[in-house]
Amino acid sequence: MMAMTPQEIADRCTAVMWPDDHAARGLGITVTSTTPGGATVTMKVRQDMVNGHGICHGGFIFALADTNFAYACNSFNHRAVAAGVDINFIAPAHLGDTLTATGGARHQGGRSGIYDIEVTNQDGKTIALFRGRSTRIKGHFFEEGETA
Repeated sequence: MMAMTPQEIADRCTAVMWPDDHAARGLGITVTSTTPGGATVTMKVRQDMVNGHGICHGGFIFALADTNFAYACNSFNHRAVAAGVDINFIAPAHLGDTLTATGGARHQGGRSGIYDIEVTNQDGKTIALFRGRSTRIKGHFFEEGETA
């Protein structure tokens, strides 16, 4: 059997994670792509995501960036979780905006990784900048000799 390419591994990890990702699916987040160490995810700002200031609640913007982080740092077939994150809100997002989080690994070595993610709106305006620190835990999503 031929070894899987890094892209095939990333795609397979996404396919394994997605069915159980009830949080992302419930928020209407879509994983548009994953690469080894990276991801792109989108979310449309709904009425139930708007706060008392008439803008998207920061927690939903955070959840979008955190979803990108999850798929990026789990794209190597090593289970990983967040060890810590920072987010900077740059500009507000509004009802009806389509937000896209893109980015990925700045460094992945051993058990620790650093991931940078940018959230933009449909006009390409930066909404937030997110940095996540990951820790690999025990386990894999699949044995690399398995068939899909």
